[in-house]
Amino acid sequence: MNRVPELCGKHLRLRELRADDYQPFTRILTHRVLTRYLGIDRMDTAQAHDAFARALAQPHTHPRRKYTLAVCAPDNDTFVGTMGLLIEEYGSNAMLTSLVLLPGAPVSGHGHEAGRLLMAYGFGHLGLHRVWAGHRSDHHHMAPIMHAAGLRPEATLHQLFRTQGCWHDVTTYATTAPEWKRQATARELTILDGTEGSAPAEAPRVSARPPAVGSHDRSLQEEGVGVAGGQAVPRPTGTSSARARSWTAVQLTTEGLADPDHW
Repeated sequence: MNRVPELCGKHLRLRELRADDYQPFTRILTHRVLTRYLGIDRMDTAQAHDAFARALAQPHTHPRRKYTLAVCAPDNDTFVGTMGLLIEEYGSNAMLTSLVLLPGAPVSGHGHEAGRLLMAYGFGHLGLHRVWAGHRSDHHHMAPIMHAAGLRPEATLHQLFRTQGCWHDVTTYATTAPEWKRQATARELTILDGTEGSAPAEAPRVSARPPAVGSHDRSLQEEGVGVAGGQAVPRPTGTSSARARSWTAVQLTTEGLADPDHW
């Protein structure tokens, strides 16, 4: 089993998904506002169920290329969002994916730290050389968030995906292991070097107000299952794996989008 250890930062931590994360996870994918900047249209209940089942099964795949982790507060194990990494099938590259923070999450404003923790793990334990991410080009809050994660601008991918009846451009950013390591914090270096716990957490050297970093994500394309990784997943009536959609996460920011009246 290819499980990621808990990755702890100053303001949040990442852990593997559990079966009891089902309700908030599927709530994200079926929510009209929270799917606004996703690379897919809003899912129905059956599609969201199958997406969760596939994400829960990821630690049991060999080799593991998809990492969808739960975001939690440092002192609370409650699921408040997701963060992901997709390892590409060529070279030594990966995409940051699937960052969503629920409205009112105690870690709001620190979503870029989730990306930094997962990059530290990727550059260290996974041996990656290059990580990239992207956001819809019309999401103007994202540039400082990408910089806060330690990424630099690269390109614009024209009409990369279609949602809500429109084609969308995506602005991409990237970094390599040597350049990212030069601006990593002491905590991030302990994760990268595999010695986590030997240094106290510290704030990233660059801060930003909005809570997200995200990218194009092909990470949830296999068939849905009813039991994932030995953990029972509630199966709603009428679920069909043929109805499942890939979770193509391009930019998932909730701050300033979610109206509590819509929940």
